[in-house]
Amino acid sequence: MLLEGSCHCGAVRFRVESPHPYPYQRCYCSICRKTAGGGGYAINLGGRYETLSVEGVEQIAIYHALIEGEESPGERHFCSRCGSALWVYDPHWPELVHPFASAIDTPLPVPPERVHLLLDSKANWVEPQVGPHDQCFEHYPQESLAEWHERLGLVR
Repeated sequence: MLLEGSCHCGAVRFRVESPHPYPYQRCYCSICRKTAGGGGYAINLGGRYETLSVEGVEQIAIYHALIEGEESPGERHFCSRCGSALWVYDPHWPELVHPFASAIDTPLPVPPERVHLLLDSKANWVEPQVGPHDQCFEHYPQESLAEWHERLGLVR
């Protein structure tokens, strides 16, 4: 599925092909929550890095989060003008890019279930809205983004 996204001020626009476009994973970690969250969580989608096309690249800034005192190799791309979180790229998986669902302008499919992860990091004021088929994890689930889409027959 072709995803088109942008920042709030319109300085950055991007496109990426996504075989995993369902916004099903709600991450409650402090990094996602503070850099991209709304409702106390952020949602990443799966995209093919080689298809990423960006307009306004000169407006992009990159943040490397600190994890247990160490700088993460993961690159959190955001608009330097308005601060909108756009996508995460990690050189450990160079074929992948993870756009934030909040930056996508293309209508996204509604997931049949959701996965709430890193609940041990959620803010105390957050009350996850857990559906009857949802899964909850204090840390990371074993099932990857791709495996979730495959299990439910949602690969595009």
